[in-house]
Amino acid sequence: MGGLGKTTLAKAVYKNEQIVGHFDKKIWVCVAEKVDRIEEVFKMILESLIGGKVEGDRREVIVQKIQDELKEKRYFLVLDDLWNDQEVLLNDFFSTLAGLNAKKGSWCLVTTRLQEVETILSRHPQINFTRHELGKLCNDDCWSIMKKWATVGEEVPKELEDMRKRVLRRCDGLPLAAKLIGGLLSKKRKEEWLSILEESLLNGDQGGIEQIVKVSFDHLSPAPVKKCFAYCSIFHQDTELEQDRLVELWMAEGFLQPDSQNERMMEKIGYEYLRILLQTSLLEEVRDWRGTWYKMHDLVHDFAKSILNRNSSNQDRYLAVYSPERINEKASASLRTLFLEGGIADDMLSKFKYLHVLKLFGADVKELPISIGKLIHLHLLDISDSIITTLPESLCKLYSLQTLRISLLVYGFPKEMSNLISMRHLHYDHAGTGREIQMPSGIGRWTCLQTLKFFNIGRQDEGHGIQELGTLEDLKGSLEIRNLELVNGKDDAELANLSKKPNLYRLVFEWGNRDRESDKCDEDVLEGLQPHPNLTELHIRNFRGDQIPQWLVNSSTLVELHLVNCRELYLNRLENTTCIGLSFYSTSAEEDGGSGGSSTISRRTFFPALKILSLKSMKNLEEWKDAHEMMSTAGEVHVMDVFPVLEKLYISDCPKLTTIPTPSQSSLSIDGCDSLPTGMIERLCLFPTLQRVELEYADNITTLRGMSCAACLKSLAVDGCENLRELPEDLYQFQALEHLEILGCLRIDSFGHPNPKNSFGQKGLLKSLEQFTVSGCHELTRLPVEMFESCTSLRELNLSDCRSLVSFPLDLRRTPSLESFSLLRCPNLIAEMPSGFGSLTSLRKVVIGPFSDYSAIEFDWAGLASSSSLQHVSLLEALPDWLGNLASLEELILFGCKKLEYLPSTADMERLKLRRLKIRFCRLLTERCTPQSGSEWPKISNIQERDIR
Repeated sequence: MGGLGKTTLAKAVYKNEQIVGHFDKKIWVCVAEKVDRIEEVFKMILESLIGGKVEGDRREVIVQKIQDELKEKRYFLVLDDLWNDQEVLLNDFFSTLAGLNAKKGSWCLVTTRLQEVETILSRHPQINFTRHELGKLCNDDCWSIMKKWATVGEEVPKELEDMRKRVLRRCDGLPLAAKLIGGLLSKKRKEEWLSILEESLLNGDQGGIEQIVKVSFDHLSPAPVKKCFAYCSIFHQDTELEQDRLVELWMAEGFLQPDSQNERMMEKIGYEYLRILLQTSLLEEVRDWRGTWYKMHDLVHDFAKSILNRNSSNQDRYLAVYSPERINEKASASLRTLFLEGGIADDMLSKFKYLHVLKLFGADVKELPISIGKLIHLHLLDISDSIITTLPESLCKLYSLQTLRISLLVYGFPKEMSNLISMRHLHYDHAGTGREIQMPSGIGRWTCLQTLKFFNIGRQDEGHGIQELGTLEDLKGSLEIRNLELVNGKDDAELANLSKKPNLYRLVFEWGNRDRESDKCDEDVLEGLQPHPNLTELHIRNFRGDQIPQWLVNSSTLVELHLVNCRELYLNRLENTTCIGLSFYSTSAEEDGGSGGSSTISRRTFFPALKILSLKSMKNLEEWKDAHEMMSTAGEVHVMDVFPVLEKLYISDCPKLTTIPTPSQSSLSIDGCDSLPTGMIERLCLFPTLQRVELEYADNITTLRGMSCAACLKSLAVDGCENLRELPEDLYQFQALEHLEILGCLRIDSFGHPNPKNSFGQKGLLKSLEQFTVSGCHELTRLPVEMFESCTSLRELNLSDCRSLVSFPLDLRRTPSLESFSLLRCPNLIAEMPSGFGSLTSLRKVVIGPFSDYSAIEFDWAGLASSSSLQHVSLLEALPDWLGNLASLEELILFGCKKLEYLPSTADMERLKLRRLKIRFCRLLTERCTPQSGSEWPKISNIQERDIR
C-alpha cells in the first residue's frame, strides 16, 4: 500500500547518526519503475557510489566497479520502492550482491508495496531476511497531521470537527492522505473547504488516495500551476529539485505569464506557484547540508505523469533520454524539453526547431554543435554537467535565451554575446572561483539580467569595464566584483550604479594583489561603490586605502561585515573621522542647559544592525579603541553607540593588534593576534553579554588569571596558546559554562583549586558544564577533584596527550549524566584513576589507555554494563570472564596490551554482541588470534569486523 510512510521511515534510518557512524558506505537507490534488466539497478548503485553518471558498460564491468568501491567496506544499501516481482531477476540480483567482496555486517533495506517481493526475498538462501510491515496510523495521529497541514491550530472550526469521523475514514490511517487533505484545506475560507469536503472528498466512496491527489490537483489555482505540477513528472521519481532551477524551467516553457506591465516579475510568480504546490503537499520540501530541495511523493509523481501523458502529444513533448537514437524523429518538431546524456550530431540538433529547454550532460559532451544557433525558440540551455570549454559564435543568435548554465571550464564567450538581450540568469555551476574567466563583452545590454555570481572587470574598450553593471538594475542575491584595481576612481565606480540595485543582499568587493602598500584611489573607488540600503552582507578584500566611506559607517541595515587583508585601514583616526563606528558623528543635536551654562549633545548610532564582524589578515592593524563619548573644544559632546547588536566578532591573523573595543557581542574569536596583551583579553571576557570565547595561537598570552566570573559565558576554548600558564582564578564560578576546551597549551601545569572564600562555597561549581576536553597540555600534572564535585550535567569528558598527568582521583558518582569517557595517551596516569564507573547508567563510550609500561591498571569493569564501545584499552594482563555480561558492548579495541594473552572464555565471548574488534600492538594475543590456527580464533571468527595486527 502506498502512502504509509515507508520511504519516510527508510530515510530516517538512512540518516540516523548511528547508521552513519557504523557503515563505511551508504547507498540510496530509488528503483521506482519496473526494470527488465538487472544491470539497470547495478548502474544506479554505482552512480550513487561515485556521485555521477555511469556510461553504458556491460553488467560485468559495472559489478566489478561496484566491488572495487565496496572492497573491505561495510555498506548500507536502500532499495526504495522496488516494483520487480520476477523471482529469477531478484534472485540474480541478490546473489550477485552477496558475492561482492564487502565486509560482513553489510545491510540492504528494501521498501515495496508488493507482497510478492517479500515472498521472494524470504526464500532466498543467501539473505538473512527480516520483515517489517508498517501499520496504519491511529485516528488521533491522522487528525493531528491533517490539522498541522490545514494550519487550523488547536481551535478546530466546529464544522470541521463535526466531519472528523468522515475525514478520518477518508484518510484510512495513511499519513500521506492526512497531509494531502490538510494541504487541500489550507488557506481556504470556511465556505471553500466545506464545499471541497462535501462535494469532492466525502461524497460516497470515491476511491483511495489517488482520488485525494486528483481532488488536490483539480482545486489548484491559478490554472498554470497545474502545468507546473505536471511538468515535475518529467524527472525521475525521487529526484530532488532546486528552487531556482525549477522556476527557470517553468519560465522557459512559458508557464509563468504575467501581464505585460509586470514582465520582470515572472520569477516571483514561479516562487508563488511553488509555494502553492508545497502548501497543498503536492510537492515536499527536503532540507539537508546542501540547502533546500523539492521532490514528489511516488504516488503524486505517478498521478502527475498521468496528467502529462493524458494528451498523447505531450508524450513526445518532454524527453529525458540517454541517447539521441532513442528520440522519435517524427516527434522532433513537437519537442519542447530535452535532457540528453552524451553528445549529439550537428544535423540532429537542428531538427528540434521548437525546443525551449536543452540540457546536455556527460563526459561525452565536449563541444556544443554549431547548429545550436538554429534553435531560435530556446529559452534555457544547461551544459553545466559537461566538459565543454568553448561556445560557438552561433550561440549569439539565440535571442530568446533567458537562462544559461555553464561550468567553470568555459573560460570565454563569443564576441556577440551582448545580442542575447533576453538573458535573465547566467549561472556558473560547481566549485571554483572563476577569477580567470573573461566576462561576456557588452553584458550591460542584458538589462533583464538577475543572476550573476561574479563580474571580473577587464578592459573598458572591450566591453568588460565596470560600467557594464550600471544598467543591470534587476540583479539579485549575491555578486562579487573583482579586479577593482582597474577602476580609475569614484566617478568610474559610480557607473556600476549599485545604489539602484535593491535586490542585492550580498556584495564582495575585491582588489587584486599589488606590490604597493597604499593606494588612495582605492578609497575613491570604494566611495563610489555605495550599494542600495537593502544590502545586508559586505566583504571587502585587499583594499589598500586607510579610510572607509561614510556610506558604510552610516549603514542601518548591514548585518555582516568582513574585512580581509585591508592592511592599511585605520580603525581609529578621529582627527580624520575615519574609524569604524566613529566616523561622521555630528548628525543630530540637542541643547542641555544646566546651571553652568549650556552645551550641545549630538547622539549617533553606528552599524545599528551589524551582528557579525570579521577582521582577517589586517597585518598593520595596531589599535582599535573604544569610542562612546568625545567632547570637542567648543564644548560640544558627541555620544556614540557602536555595534549595539553585535553578536559575533572574529579577529584572525592581525599580529600587531594591541587593543580591542569593549565587546557587546555574544561570541568572540581571536586567532593569531600575537601582540594582544593578556590584560586586554582578560577584560574583554568580563562583559555580561559574552557567551562564547575562542582564543587560538596567541603566543603572547601567559595568563588568564584575571578573567573574573563571566555570568553568561557558555563556551571557552583555548587552542595553541603555547605560553599560557594560568587559567582564570574564578573558573569554577562560571555558572553558565557548558563547554570548556583547553588544547595544545604546553605550559599549563594546573587548573588551580576553587577559592573557599567565594560566596558559592563548594556547591554549584560548574553546574552547567556538559563537555570538558583537555588535550596536548604536556606539563599538566593533576586535575583537582573539587572541579567535578557538582558537574551533574557533564556528558562528555576527554583527556588526551597529557604526558605528565599523574593524578585524577575523580569519583564518577558526581557526574551521573556522563555518556562518553576518554582517557587517551596519558601514560603516567596510574596512581589515582577515576572510580565509580558502576554508577554510570548513561555511559555509552569508554576510551582508555595507553599507560605506563610497568604495571597494569585497576579498573571498575562493572561500570561498563550500558556501554556500546570500549576502546584503546591497554595494560591488561587479563580480560575478566564476566565481560560477557556487557550486553550493550558492540565495539572493543585493545591497544598495547603487551601482557595480554587470552580473551575471556568461549561462552563469555559468545554472550557478547560484538560487531567490531580491533587488536593492535598486543603481540601475544595477536599470535593466538591467527585465523584457523590460533587458540583464540574460534572465539572471534563470527565477529563481523576484525582488525588484528
